[in-house]
Formats: sequence, structure tokens, C-alpha cells
Amino acid sequence: MLTLEKKRITKGISLIFLLIMAFIWIVPLLYTILSSFKSEADIQSSAFTILPINWVIGNYQDVLFANTSAPVAKWFMNSLIISVSQTVLVIVLVSLAGYGYSRMKFKGRDAIFIFLMATMMFPAVVNLIPLYKIIDTLGWVNNYMAAIVPGAAGVFNIFLVRQFMQGIPIDFDESARVDGASDFQIFTKLILPLIRPVLTVVALFTFTGSWNDFLWPSIVFNEVEKMPITPGLQLLQGMYALDVAHALTGALIAIVPTFILYLFTQKYFMESLSLSSGVKG
Repeated sequence: MLTLEKKRITKGISLIFLLIMAFIWIVPLLYTILSSFKSEADIQSSAFTILPINWVIGNYQDVLFANTSAPVAKWFMNSLIISVSQTVLVIVLVSLAGYGYSRMKFKGRDAIFIFLMATMMFPAVVNLIPLYKIIDTLGWVNNYMAAIVPGAAGVFNIFLVRQFMQGIPIDFDESARVDGASDFQIFTKLILPLIRPVLTVVALFTFTGSWNDFLWPSIVFNEVEKMPITPGLQLLQGMYALDVAHALTGALIAIVPTFILYLFTQKYFMESLSLSSGVKG
């Protein structure tokens, strides 16, 4: 009886904690949504209000269509092209690399993989100058390739896919080879369907990481028309004064794709938390 009471208390405390955390996360988002329908005068007013006094949609019209110095719609499309392209490239590269490191046998395989893992100890910021020199040499400054290619082979993604593949019994491969399947057929028809959950999560992380990246795009893009949306949003602040209404509206527009992505992929995200979830039954 005492144990049951303790469980109820623990459950109640956990529920209260989760509600507090949800409140902390939701309130700023709710304020941003409501403020995007406020005029700049209402936001700057000393009388703080949650709901708009006068509901307006002019902020969205100004940000998307009437702001020539900060073309948010163009930035949105730039980010979409960069993020989708990088995600597709990452899925191809990390799935092949994961297959090679987990299923194929070649000299120095484990040593190379350990070396790759060791590179994760270095902060990414130390690569900025040499990486920029490479991009500049290739003539990719102000080009989509500058944002797509450098992050296409993340070591953590390779590690994640390799570990997931390690949970798939090697007997599957041997049975397929007995039936006459080649390595390519084993990879495409056997392994890929089984690792779909982890590839979905890699795609999720890659897309959101590329979409939200600020530092690197700010370095390799200096033409306003070619900027992605995240570094471009700083131009909505204005040169001499912060335009809060437009800045909040732009930020809200920027989070829509990632929100939709998480909404439709949360099932696979939860499945991937277990590296053995690729094999069922």
C-alpha cells in the first residue's frame, strides 16, 4: 500500500515538473505567435498585453512581399533548397559509410573508424578558417554548395547509423548471399528497409541543423539575395532600431518547416532511441 502511495506521489511530482517545463517552452512561442498579429505601436506600448489590441496581418505581408531589403520569401526558398539537398546527400553518404564500417571487412576498418570518432573531440569552430579557404578556392562563396557539402558527412551520423546496423544480425546477410544476392542488393533490399527509422532521425537532425545554422552561412554568404533565412533574419532588425513586430513574424515563419517535420517524424524519432529497434520479431 505504501509503495502504491509512493508511486502516486512520484507520478504527481513528475506531472507537475513536466507541466512547468511545458509552460516554460510554450509561453514564449505563444507570445511570438500572438505578437506577430500586433502592430509595432502595440508591442512598444508600455501597457503589456498578451492578446493583440487590434489584430493585423500586415506584418506577414510586409515581411513576405513588401520588404525589398530583407526578402524573407527568397531566404525561405534558399534555406529549403540547401536543407533538402544536404539532407538527401547526408542520407546517401552516411548509409553507405555505415554499411561499410559495420558489414564489410577491409584492412584498417576499425582504425579508420576510431580515427573518425577521435575527430569529434575537436570543436567545429577550429575548422572555420581552413574550410572557408577551401570553399573560396573552389569558387563556392555565395553558392549553395558552400552550405550543402561541408556538413554532408557528419561523423556522429555515421556512428549512429553504424551502431544501428550492428544490431542487425549478420545472419541476414549470409542468408541473402546464399540466395545469390550481391552486396548492393543486400544493402538496398535488406539493410535500407531495416534502418529506415535511424535514417529518418538522421534526416531530421540534418534538416533542422542545416535550417537553423547561423554561423557558417553568415560567413560564406554576403549577398542578401542568396542568404538562407536564419542569418538573413538579422536584417529584419533594422539598422538603427529594432522592428520587433517584423522580427517576430520572420522568426515565426522560419520555424514552420522544422515544426512540421517534427510533427510527422516523431514516431521514427522515438523508435530510433533504441539502437536495436531496427529488428523486430
